[in-house]
Amino acid sequence: MMKTYFKYWGKAERVEEGGLPRYHLLPYHCLDVAAVGWLLFDPDKSLCLRLARQLVISSQWLQSFFVFCLALHDIGKFSRAFQGLQPGLSSDLVKPNRRMRYDSRTARHDTLGFFLWRDCLASRFGERLHLDRSCTQKIKPWLEIVTGHHGMPPKTSGIRTQNFFQEEDEDAAWHFVVDLYNQLFSTLDFSLLQNKDFKQRLKTVSWQLAGIAVLADWLGSNREHFEYCNIPRDLSDYWKVQAIPSARKAMRAMPNNVNVNRFTGIKKVFPFILQPTPLQQYAVETPLPDGPQLFILEDVTGAGKTEAALVLTHRLLSAGQADGFYVALPTMATANAMYQRLSEVYRVFYIEHEQPSLILAHGARSLSDSFRNSVFLPENEKEGLNYEENNNRNEPELCASAYCNAWLADNRKKALLADVGVGTLDQALLAVLPARHQSLRLLGLGRKVLLIDEVHAYDCYMQQLLDALLEAHARQGGSAILLSATLPQTMRKKLVAAFHRGLGREVPPIANTSYPLATHFPANADNERHIDTREEVKRTVTVSRLDTDDEVVNLIRQATEKGQCVCWIRNTVKAARESHRMLAQCEWMDDKLLHLFHSRFAMVDRQKIEEDTVRRFGKDSTAVDRRGQILIATQVVEQSLDLDFDVLITDLAPIDLIIQRAGRLCRHIRDSKGKRIEHAKAKDQRGKPILYLFAPDPLAAVDEGWLKKQQKGTQAVYQNLGQLWLTAKILLDDKEGKFSMPEDARGLIEGVYSDEAEAGIPENILATSMQAVGENLMQQNMADLNALKLNKGYTWSSGDWDEEIRTPTRLSEVESVSVALAFLSNGQLLPYAKEAQQYEWPLSIVKIPDWEWKEAKKAIPATLQKQIDELKTEIKALRWVEVFPLTEETMRFYSADGGWQIEKGESI
Repeated sequence: MMKTYFKYWGKAERVEEGGLPRYHLLPYHCLDVAAVGWLLFDPDKSLCLRLARQLVISSQWLQSFFVFCLALHDIGKFSRAFQGLQPGLSSDLVKPNRRMRYDSRTARHDTLGFFLWRDCLASRFGERLHLDRSCTQKIKPWLEIVTGHHGMPPKTSGIRTQNFFQEEDEDAAWHFVVDLYNQLFSTLDFSLLQNKDFKQRLKTVSWQLAGIAVLADWLGSNREHFEYCNIPRDLSDYWKVQAIPSARKAMRAMPNNVNVNRFTGIKKVFPFILQPTPLQQYAVETPLPDGPQLFILEDVTGAGKTEAALVLTHRLLSAGQADGFYVALPTMATANAMYQRLSEVYRVFYIEHEQPSLILAHGARSLSDSFRNSVFLPENEKEGLNYEENNNRNEPELCASAYCNAWLADNRKKALLADVGVGTLDQALLAVLPARHQSLRLLGLGRKVLLIDEVHAYDCYMQQLLDALLEAHARQGGSAILLSATLPQTMRKKLVAAFHRGLGREVPPIANTSYPLATHFPANADNERHIDTREEVKRTVTVSRLDTDDEVVNLIRQATEKGQCVCWIRNTVKAARESHRMLAQCEWMDDKLLHLFHSRFAMVDRQKIEEDTVRRFGKDSTAVDRRGQILIATQVVEQSLDLDFDVLITDLAPIDLIIQRAGRLCRHIRDSKGKRIEHAKAKDQRGKPILYLFAPDPLAAVDEGWLKKQQKGTQAVYQNLGQLWLTAKILLDDKEGKFSMPEDARGLIEGVYSDEAEAGIPENILATSMQAVGENLMQQNMADLNALKLNKGYTWSSGDWDEEIRTPTRLSEVESVSVALAFLSNGQLLPYAKEAQQYEWPLSIVKIPDWEWKEAKKAIPATLQKQIDELKTEIKALRWVEVFPLTEETMRFYSADGGWQIEKGESI
């Protein structure tokens, strides 16, 4: 007699009229996924061993018990409501019940599976195995983990099983559980669940287990490896003959484990380093104790922080304290630049002929030629490459410097599973937010070194999320290396405290105010060590204040007449456009020498402008390239791009950003005409570097309009007027303002951000400053509200889970809109980047403030709205962005040389 559970389908294909229906029986799909879990959880491999150690159980027990639970991951599909999604597959299957409606938004099959276990099956299972009630209850969190295999925990309230399951369905599920246990897992010992500390340990590990459940479901659902089967047979027979062999094939798509090269010295990794900097020497020599470790490296730009961090990373890998690393950066541009740097050296970390995967992880990575060309298929899957909605059958040469396994490359959610990752911090922060598949990201970060560059460069919201990430990372055994040139003491203390919370240890005192400084916890000695810096990066910069636009224009004219290149960094897009327009109207101006660069360009135009900017002002620019060139820019030139200006003017900004911008002034050694001088002991011949600060006088009468009279938009970007005033004051305090690096670095930062400094803010602007402080506190509270309560374990109550709502990694995301520009040609909407050979729509996107979109969309001709809606439905890349047609009525909003522009209000 056929088992009743063989009357339910688990996977099915829609077929054309007249074709034979294809479906996979539900018990078999459950075993497919369980078989993948069985292989992933090899009790002799590091993943299972590590999690077993954290749970204080044997790896063999963990493999068996978790896989037993994993085989129940889809029992919600026994629901008659779910079975009704594919009526008419076969007369051998249960008949649909039209009164039972399936709604994936309110009661998806994962949630239904959890309710079926909790309300119907758990007590029957406990009675059959003679388990007491408390033991049976302790199985429940494991079912939350496995039924949450679609990237979110199952709901735990608001569902009545009788609305979705008939009695026949419950009985079929029950018989499946019984046969599963009897045929495959009858030796399981449930007494281990009774340990009183086990439940709390499980809460910590549950997030990684949930990631494994997601991974197993993805692999186990792949039709290429698991053929559909609708012929009933014993579960044990299917397990041995089909599930396990198919799982082995599926596992071949995943990258192989790679062996790390032994660290033998810095020159092996970076042959170009003739003499290590003091910070790099520290990274080579400092003792590394066992266990998760936190490093915070503070030094000036050019001191070799990145190389020092990578040396520490290699040493941790070599010591067996990590299996990989992820480099997190503030922006996609900085991530792209780091990806290029790392692709040249990361293979040295691994034994020759190994193929460690290096992945680029951010929203626009498909636009990177370097990353796309690095993607390889495993030997057994040379056909059908499909990643990021792109079919690319041009296989790169095996000698390519960067390699990435295609299975990892097909989805950003898998990115952190790669051996080496480079991307934005956002991709790591998603691991601590209620974002779908966050558990996969958290799993990927486990046993990785988390290397965060420019750790000071985030607002209060992201800083608070970063604290949560560091705590989670330390709790699951990961190490972190944080880099900064301008880190306030208060921020350093918070970062150290977050990491120690994750370790479950008391927060140590942080007292050393030296600079440069290496902070290391836990360390055998010298938790905070002062580091010297190399002579080549020590310098003094004079600060000269400019009060009016006319003074700036005169300075630019004088500089260009001398053949010097100039950059003016404005704080808003609107200010940059206005300054560019003002200079263009000057009689002496040669339009060919004047350039504009800001963030409101479509990607295709921005890439061209960025390349042009690097050619004119970059490290390798020639005297001819640079002569008399003028760049009006916004914060886009602050970081990531290696630019070198003879004359630099900057709007007033917080002190750390001023120091960052000053790093673009006389950055490389050149002669008086701007030609690079590359021999070792050369001196720059362009005169003493002068940073021109466009700012009102901090010693004059100060009120709430002190800055707005000169720079209307700056306070909308940098809201703390008191900190801006303190910045101007500390830079211009004496008659000849100047600062020396690294000697003055700590004093400058603490002179603006310390509590003592803020006590000196004038009374007239204190209220405005406190309003900004209140805004920062609100951001921190928002981050606390959004961040997962990981201590609760993988459960619905751990966060505000909602598939319809995307929890942001940056609050600025909430206030901006991605808009794809389109041309109307012969009645058809075509991408603005129509000349691009591929990715025309992504290259046509520009990000603009939400209020600007609301204004601009009013100008879209009503006759085009239906066509826009159809286009967004047809083109997957446009599904989550807005479309703006450039017609005669709307062309005024965008131009290739000016970017997006709208007149109303202030564009930031």
